[in-house]
Order: sequence, then C-alpha cells, then structure tokens
Amino acid sequence: MEKKKIYVLACGGTIAGKAASADDLTGYAAGQTSVGELLAAVPELAEYADVEGEQFCNIDSSDMTEALWQSLASRVQEVADREDVDGIVITHGTDTMEETAYFLDLTVHTIKPVVLTGSMRPSTAISADGPLNLLEAVQAASWAELGKYGVVIVMNSTVHSARFVEKTDTTHADTFKGRQMGCLGYMQDGRPYLYQQPLRKHTWSSDLVSPKDLPPVAIAYTYVGLTADDVCRLAQGKAGLVLAGLGHGKVPEPVWQALQSLMAQGLVVVRAARALGGMVTPVPAYDGTITADSLTPQKAKILLQLALAHTTDRDKIQAIFDTY
Repeated sequence: MEKKKIYVLACGGTIAGKAASADDLTGYAAGQTSVGELLAAVPELAEYADVEGEQFCNIDSSDMTEALWQSLASRVQEVADREDVDGIVITHGTDTMEETAYFLDLTVHTIKPVVLTGSMRPSTAISADGPLNLLEAVQAASWAELGKYGVVIVMNSTVHSARFVEKTDTTHADTFKGRQMGCLGYMQDGRPYLYQQPLRKHTWSSDLVSPKDLPPVAIAYTYVGLTADDVCRLAQGKAGLVLAGLGHGKVPEPVWQALQSLMAQGLVVVRAARALGGMVTPVPAYDGTITADSLTPQKAKILLQLALAHTTDRDKIQAIFDTY
C-alpha cells in the first residue's frame, strides 16, 4: 500500500523540551528541539508515512497568542489544500493545546485529518512520552476517515475531540480527558479505533472563519467575594465577557446587576460554568445572556470571539453556540 504524505507543523512545547538531567520532569525548558530533531528521533515514522516537517514556531505553549492562532490556522489551511498532503500533525505544548485545537476545529475547513500531539515529559526524560505520541499522531493522520471527526488530539494512545478535550493534570502523562463525553477512541496496532463521532459543526462543516482581528473577550472566574467592580474592570474595553459561573452559570446578585447595565451598553455575556461537567442552558433569571452549553469557559471565549467577528446579534450568537 502506498504511504500517505503527512506534514508536520512544529510549535515547540514540552515535546521539544530539554532538562539538565533525565530525572528532571518539571524544571525543563520547552521549545528547545527543532522539528528535524523531533522527526529524526523517531525513525519508525518512515515505516508508516512519508513525513515532511516545518518549524512553525518553537515556544512554551503558555506563550501562545491569538495572533499565532490566526497565522497557524492560515498555514494549516494552506497545507491542507495541497493535493500532495494527506494529513497534518501539529506538535504543541499541552498547556494551551485544547484551545489551539478548538480554534483550528472551527476555522480550518478540510476533510483531511488534523492531529495535535505533544508530551508531558521533556525529550531528555526517562520514559519520555513524546516519541510514541508523535508516532501515533502520524499513524492517526494517515487514516483518511479520521478527517470526518474534526481536529483531534492524540496523546497517551487516546484520541480526543477538540471540542470535548481538556487538560486535567499538571504533570501526569494521562492528562487529557473528555469530561462526560469521553474520548473518541484509542490507538492500537498503528491505527485509531473510534467509537463515537462529534455531532456539532467543525472543520469541513464549519462556516466560521479566522478574522483579521479577533474581538477582545475576557473570562471572569466567579467565586465568593467577587464584586461588581471586579467584573466591570475586567469588562472594560471588551466586546464580550464569558462567565465561569457558579453551578448552572450563576453569579452573585450584585455582579448580575452590574452586568445588566453593561449588556445594555452592548457587552455580550456568555454564561459558562467553573464546574467539571454539565451544561449551561437558558433560564429566565439571566435573560439576555448567551449560554455556553457544555463548552468550558476557555473554549466559550474562542467561539464568542469568532461569533462576534460575524455578528453582534444575540439571537444569532446563541444559534452559533447551539450549532458548534
């Protein structure tokens, strides 16, 4: 069988990190290894695909920016549009991987597999997880059917949907989980075994585009002691505000009173939750807000930015949240 052509875009992260000793798993510097070194460290890649690589950036993913997202989405689209490329792998730090994956899931329009991977241990570590993660990401990207599932993360032999996935542990290799939705499937014997498929719009079915400038949106984490002044300061100069709300997206009453005034001035408010699962849906007490459904606050922020680039009509924005 003819090998697939897989294009790797390297963005740095722990998978490209180095430490002073093999047992140092936290005091390393991310983004120290080039894409050429990454690929050379896994010669088994050649058994499964013809792999070409490019250094897009080489950063700790905690330094990821919205401008880099826009450039990355544009570059991924260019590569995906090439007739000689069958799938794309993006190596990336884990701290913001779920956000980058979701941004690409909404703004890259392709049926070809797009797979993000990284590692929780630097390349110098005992039992470094990066080489196997990279190998399995390339194997997954070589499976054409995977493109129907949108952008995915492949790590620790598990395949996750960009919409559902989030980092849940600061240091353990098994950090990515899909909350109540679960994973899509697993990597076994060089291929993905998948058991469910995201139903919300993504990649090839998405109508959203990456704008030249993303509207400014902030996230307000709700807690005992949060004041109306805190929220007003955070919302200043912003087009939208996402609430990491209490319970079913609730906020203290003084905060809600202040938000209603800001909403009357044009601020678009999305209610999400700081809880570890569940949905936020409309209730009469919070009329005028957008509900985030099952999106985490950080992903609701991304979707709100893309929605605001398209419209400021609240009903249309809610329809976007109900669709994506």
